[in-house]
Amino acid sequence: MWKWLLGIFVVLVLGCAGGSYWLYSSGQLKKLQEQFRPDLQATTVRLDKAVKGDLVRTVSAPGLSEPKNKVLISAQVSARITALPFDEGDQVKSGDAVVRLDDRDLVANLDSARAQLDGEKARLDGAKATYKNMEQELGRRRELFSTKDISKAELDQSEADFQRAESNLRAAEFSIEIAKANISRAEKDLDNAIIKSPIDGVLVKRNAEVGELVVVGTFNNAGTVIMEIADLSKMLLQAKVDEANVAPVKAGQKAKVFFNAYRDKAFDAAVQRVMMQRQVDRDGTAYFETELLVEIPKGDQVFWGMTGNADIEVETIRDVVKVPSQAVLDRPLDELPKSVVDSSQYIDKTKKYARVVYKVVDGKAVTVPVSIGPSDLTHTIVLGGLAADETIITGPFKSLTGMKEGQAVRDETTIPKEQKPAVTTTAKAGN
Repeated sequence: MWKWLLGIFVVLVLGCAGGSYWLYSSGQLKKLQEQFRPDLQATTVRLDKAVKGDLVRTVSAPGLSEPKNKVLISAQVSARITALPFDEGDQVKSGDAVVRLDDRDLVANLDSARAQLDGEKARLDGAKATYKNMEQELGRRRELFSTKDISKAELDQSEADFQRAESNLRAAEFSIEIAKANISRAEKDLDNAIIKSPIDGVLVKRNAEVGELVVVGTFNNAGTVIMEIADLSKMLLQAKVDEANVAPVKAGQKAKVFFNAYRDKAFDAAVQRVMMQRQVDRDGTAYFETELLVEIPKGDQVFWGMTGNADIEVETIRDVVKVPSQAVLDRPLDELPKSVVDSSQYIDKTKKYARVVYKVVDGKAVTVPVSIGPSDLTHTIVLGGLAADETIITGPFKSLTGMKEGQAVRDETTIPKEQKPAVTTTAKAGN
């Protein structure tokens, strides 16, 4: 009986040994261990490399577009509009007549000024004749006074008459100049009855219609703005740079502008000037208005008032090690391995947190304390603790926040995607 029991025992031992060997050699043992011990399962992560290159620091600011060259068309004379040759959206050239005003009163004013000049010329001729007569009379009176044929009073009267004639002659000459100036003014007013565009551009807004009376502006009252013309080929972005970020922004710096209407397109731009006066937005945010000149490629159109965002390049740092910003984490010191805390020169033990990056060594996560520098929108400079080309963990965020020293990881790109079943269609035969 005992021989049977011994045989059964030997068979069981050999079976267990063979099964164990098969489980180990086939990898099933590892799968069973991962199934019953979650801590042994490899975490699926996104990997990247620490790279060496340049980093451009930027300052981001929202703003609205407006033309660099724009004009408000108003009248210099009060009159009714008789013609508006262009509609909103039409292209106009410099020198094109964009408004015509009723010029009948202006023509009458010019005719009146010319007639006044003719009258002043006639008065000048009379003044010249009187002056000449008084001059001759004074000469005769002086001769008679020298021979004692007239009294001193008569000579004085003659000299006074001569001076009066001379004064009238000068007044007549000045009246001629005034009449000529009135003609020039009337001619200019008549010319202003036809308003021409001072720039090449687009008629973006028309505020008046034919038949309306336009009023000339005064110091206290604004005049009628008939239309607005803008050159949309040269656009500005009036950006609002936050008070905390304005210090490094300077004229001449390059920028990229992104308009909401062109989500996948970046427009090159350059800072023209930074306003020196601090302003406060409606939400209480302090900002400095910054003007950027936007380059509009041929075929594109940026409209007046489009919402955009500018990324202004304020500093370029060259030949540095950088990593995706999401790879840099702040971890409490008491959650880090003691060996890492004691051996790293980049951990300040007087602080509660340390900045770390997780790199991958032999399929496991290794905690690497780092010293970091400036960042741009996507990357952060690593000043120490990490070398270029080292493989680091960059996500997902949920996996990064729970990452532990020595945790097994696997690259998400190595996991085969589930194949979707092929869709089959059945063609129906026609009747």
